[in-house]
Amino acid sequence: PKLRIIDDYGHHPTEVAATLQTARSLKPERLIVAFQPHRYSRTQKLADDFGKALQAADHVFVTDIYPASELPIEGVTAQTIVDAVQSNGNARAEVVGPVKWGHHTVGNALQPGDLLITLGAGNVHEIGTKIARDMTIIEEMMRLCNERSEDVDQPKANAKLYEPMSRHTTILCGGPAQFWLEPHGFDAFSQLVRYCRERGIPQRIVGRGSNLLVRDGGIRGAVIHPTGGEFSDVRVEGDVIIAGAGARFKKLASVAAAHGLTGMEWMEGIPGNVGGGLRMNAGAMGIETFDQVISVTFLDEDGEIRERSNDEIVSYYRSVPELRRNFALSAKFQAEAASPELIAQRMEESKQKRRTSQPIAASAGCIFKNPEEMPAGMLVDALGLKEASVGKAQVSTEHGNFIVNRGKAKAADVLGLIDDIRRKAKSERDITMETEVQIIGEDEFTF
Repeated sequence: PKLRIIDDYGHHPTEVAATLQTARSLKPERLIVAFQPHRYSRTQKLADDFGKALQAADHVFVTDIYPASELPIEGVTAQTIVDAVQSNGNARAEVVGPVKWGHHTVGNALQPGDLLITLGAGNVHEIGTKIARDMTIIEEMMRLCNERSEDVDQPKANAKLYEPMSRHTTILCGGPAQFWLEPHGFDAFSQLVRYCRERGIPQRIVGRGSNLLVRDGGIRGAVIHPTGGEFSDVRVEGDVIIAGAGARFKKLASVAAAHGLTGMEWMEGIPGNVGGGLRMNAGAMGIETFDQVISVTFLDEDGEIRERSNDEIVSYYRSVPELRRNFALSAKFQAEAASPELIAQRMEESKQKRRTSQPIAASAGCIFKNPEEMPAGMLVDALGLKEASVGKAQVSTEHGNFIVNRGKAKAADVLGLIDDIRRKAKSERDITMETEVQIIGEDEFTF
């Protein structure tokens, strides 16, 4: 079923009720309303009537009041309408703030088969216009990926508009992705990358988001999250492990152990996926990803799938330049046979190290690369910054190189704390601290 969007001028309770009654006759799976109250005085006087009229909707998103030259009235806000809706029935209602960015919340909530009505005499139609613009693009992407799929119940890709990146990063903060795309196989991934490149749409590949900080303004363009299908496969051929880019390191370690293979135990404590680990040459316990990589299969800049051996790929500490412009699809890892007892011992050592040295609270992993002078965590401790905070972001008490989210932290909080640490390291120790965490996105909304 298709998503439908209709704009209506109704801004009086009687008009709203009539519009929604007609909308119900179209038999949508859900009736979603983006309502912009008109004038503070009208909102104050007719709030209860609006609350009753809007009960015909399944979900109501209320924008800031359109003033129409009126001055604000204390205590009269969009929340006034939300309270009236909630006190008059079971319809869901929430405030979305300014119309200018309201499409982010409304668009992300929409599902196929929904009917979205934008209601009001102001500029609320802009919400529907922006959603329609971006929905056209995302539907074209999905059609391209799925047109050759024989099983309509098993699409080759899924997509969402304006997906909050706070749902997809381990530090639990970050603004929305304009186009959130989930290909389930190499072919769909290739189609999406090619589509974006041909149309000049910026694109980012994101795995589990364990070494990622997304700014509060979100990410313009496509964020591609390979998941399921070929991307999640982990299989063993002799002493070689083949893993898709979307497979978790933890799964790779577990599969290796189940097949009596050692060398992957350090991965048990890495929260990320294979793709991200390859891109940044992740490591722990003195081992780096490319110490064990045999070869990497990737999508190149021309949209072709290629494979290169370890010898052909230059890797550095937390950096693999080749995989900045090419996208890893899978990799082969070298393991070796070992006794179950030795594997179990090494797995337990990895788990114990993680439990005793890393925080349980939400974080993005190590924030800084280790400078030559001393480990980053030790430096932060020496600077007296353990437990330092900005907003809801705080330096971990367990490890100085971790910043944790103490509850609804903004990316701006984390960035502010990073800046504080860097300034103090430079001024007091003349040490320049370089971030290990990837910082992407915009400080302000641009889409």
